[in-house]
Amino acid sequence: MSKKRKSRGRSKGGKGSSGFVQCSQCGRPVPRDKAKKVTQRVTLVEPTLARELRGTGAYVPSSTVQKYYCISCAVHFGVVKVRARAERRFR
Repeated sequence: MSKKRKSRGRSKGGKGSSGFVQCSQCGRPVPRDKAKKVTQRVTLVEPTLARELRGTGAYVPSSTVQKYYCISCAVHFGVVKVRARAERRFR
């Protein structure tokens, strides 16, 4: 049987089963090595106010948020693109 992708759609290798995470968008349980992880910086201050505060020399804190997406949500929201059939086996 032919393989559609070299990695079988996962980054697992030969390590056995991996844990599950929930998709941040739809809540579907996805294997951790198959889910697409996106790290975003989130600030609690509005951009215009943050620009003024930085101009005065103040420190504007921001935190990082990690989101996990299932493949269908990642394709829908543009995190990953649909690749041509010839390009699917290679990165």
